[in-house]
Amino acid sequence: MGTYVASVFEGRAHVSGKASGTLIASGLELSFWGGVNSQTGEVIDRHHDLSGHYLQETVLAIPGGRGSCSGSGVMLELLLNNKGPKAILFERQDDILTLGVMVAEEISGKAIPVVTMKPNDFRAILGMKGKTIYIDSDRVSGEAFHDTHRDHTQKPTKNYFIDGMQLSDFDKELLQGLHGEASYTAIRIILRMASLLGATELMDVTQVHVDGCVYTGPGSLLFAEKLRDWGGKVRVPTTLNSISIDQNRWREQGVHNSFGEAATKLAKAYTDMGAMPTFTCAPYQLKTAPRQGEQVAWAESNAVVYANSVLGARTMKYPDFLDICIALTGRAPRGGAHLDINRLASLILRVNLPDGDTIDDSFYPILGYKVGSLAANRIPVIVGLQTLAPSRDDLKAFGAAFATVSSAPMFHMLGVTPEATSLRAVVDEARQIPSVDIKMEHLIDDWQRLNSASEQQAVDLVSPRQPTFFIQRNEKAGSALRRPNQGTRGFSYSDMWPVFLWLSLSSRGGRSTGEFWR
Repeated sequence: MGTYVASVFEGRAHVSGKASGTLIASGLELSFWGGVNSQTGEVIDRHHDLSGHYLQETVLAIPGGRGSCSGSGVMLELLLNNKGPKAILFERQDDILTLGVMVAEEISGKAIPVVTMKPNDFRAILGMKGKTIYIDSDRVSGEAFHDTHRDHTQKPTKNYFIDGMQLSDFDKELLQGLHGEASYTAIRIILRMASLLGATELMDVTQVHVDGCVYTGPGSLLFAEKLRDWGGKVRVPTTLNSISIDQNRWREQGVHNSFGEAATKLAKAYTDMGAMPTFTCAPYQLKTAPRQGEQVAWAESNAVVYANSVLGARTMKYPDFLDICIALTGRAPRGGAHLDINRLASLILRVNLPDGDTIDDSFYPILGYKVGSLAANRIPVIVGLQTLAPSRDDLKAFGAAFATVSSAPMFHMLGVTPEATSLRAVVDEARQIPSVDIKMEHLIDDWQRLNSASEQQAVDLVSPRQPTFFIQRNEKAGSALRRPNQGTRGFSYSDMWPVFLWLSLSSRGGRSTGEFWR
């Protein structure tokens, strides 16, 4: 009989190392924010096929992350708590989760291998669920490596990530530590991410929106306070996202002291560094909102999508922690959605609406969810909504839902969003772009799948969230609340479904777990 020889797959190692563990794998993207418990390592997204699995002591294989920019914060907490996976294998590069690993390595020395596989190799690895997987730098196998031709004791040079990078004089000063420890750490993290993105230089930005001010655990506070205590000060105007508590009322709301005090300290660390205490997940509603073409660095997934798509500003979908690093230096990788070529659509979605079909408040969030699900990491252009003339509030609802399930930084809507003046303007005609039709029955199917409650189930709590649940939504919610169904305790889902759908998909501002009904 012949000897079995395990396949050895080679990928691209974004964070190098050696590891082994039992493989848990899925062909579905996973949002770590809200989808993974950072204190236990359990996958808690109840719509995901890995729900109930624990990441500790495993090798995790997923196509990539999705949803919130705060996934990097969850990854940091998992590694600091020793509850994270021993390695991660991606089908496509994931900036947010990889950044969380990089930050853990920079501030604590803890890191795990992160490898992006070729699509065919990734699919082969999916078939190895439950087996022990071995990782050695960029190599992955179902059997342990016994070769001796590699020198595993040789570590990369301290600043290996600047190879091939065109640094400005200011970048060099930052990297030499001439502007303090905080700026030195920040520029190292920025350059590591630039190397990951394939960017060869950095660029100036005019403003930053920080999402890392949400408290994900002790690691997020440790990182911010270290930067603050090292003398960190923002170099460009910087706004802050909504935080984890109501600063004035968290005690009377029953928030545990340890959580409330830590969240308060985290917010203070950022304001001490000069960030404005805006505390909003909708910075596009502030007077400081960027203009079309303005180069900015925003985190918070729904805000990134709105800025790129509706305002026409330019930002990548920056992970938590990278946002404050850019604020401390004013420098960002020149890549991603900052560049024209990376803002083109690679998917055409044609929305087919029956004549005379009535559009209500549920339409745009459920369409955003469908478009985001189909797009995954691709920038889509949506065709067929010109005659509806969606308002900016409609686009806000659409974009927030889109951001919960897509990792793309933007969308185009033909004849609606500023760059989509024609299909030719947002599509590379030299490429074959797939086209998919979306029909009303597809949206109804998604609605029924997400709404797992029975039609007559009583509603115990409705929790609106500002600022995306704005005054017009309050008026419509009030109207629904004044029409309770007879014979039920309180209000039924059939009374409130337009309100619930908008709340579940939109007002969570890109922080959805995928568990829209619990």
